[in-house]
Amino acid sequence: MIFYKTEEEIELIRQSALILSKAHGEIALLIKEGISTAELDKRAEEFILDHGAKPSFKNYNGFPYSLCISVNATVVHGMPSNYVLKDGDVISVDCGVFHNGYHSDCAYTHAVGNVSDEVQNLLTVTKESLYKGIDNATVGSRLGDISYAVQHHAESNGYGVVRELVGHGLGRNLHESPEVANYGRRGQGIKLQNGLVIAIEPMINLGTRHIVQEEDGWTIRTRDNKPSAHFEHTVVVRKDKAEILTSFEYIEQAKKQ
Repeated sequence: MIFYKTEEEIELIRQSALILSKAHGEIALLIKEGISTAELDKRAEEFILDHGAKPSFKNYNGFPYSLCISVNATVVHGMPSNYVLKDGDVISVDCGVFHNGYHSDCAYTHAVGNVSDEVQNLLTVTKESLYKGIDNATVGSRLGDISYAVQHHAESNGYGVVRELVGHGLGRNLHESPEVANYGRRGQGIKLQNGLVIAIEPMINLGTRHIVQEEDGWTIRTRDNKPSAHFEHTVVVRKDKAEILTSFEYIEQAKKQ
């Protein structure tokens, strides 16, 4: 069952997404050598609660943290810990906010200190892949058009596209139909309609697309232990151009400080 959102519901998701986007900015201020990923998680939870919202991820299917923090070869669902960030790390921060009955979801991958040109290019192309997908989230397009756009851009640059993990619809629930894969064929899948709210989230690997799950039951890493990147926005399908509800603006402001 796919739930198309009313304008009133979209406004509530937009408010949730604003808190989430600002939380990402707060986390970005702290990301540097010498800070532990557990400290980032603590700050995110404090910020979200202080703004009258709740972290969507905490206790979701038993996940014990507010952030998924995935470092280097970890693709997604990494757990905050006493791990201290060091120069050359890449860290994906994935966060969700529940506010006024609605969820929002957003992820950003940061470079810590000096990373290689090879890794920086992975981050750049993964972020570009996200926006290529968003460009196709318009009324009358097919779900596969989004998937194809992500896959084509990433693979054209020589990267591996994770297939087992997907984007998703969201609203009253953190994960709703439809699933939004990062690979696919143009013209395939459901026809997109106005008011469909989805999280588009490319997960792109420097090496092979293949992944493994760690024994903790959550952490997903690349099979070849090469770095991975992950960017995500919550968007609304619109007639001519998708509306992006989350924002990287606060992250980018933080990086300038």
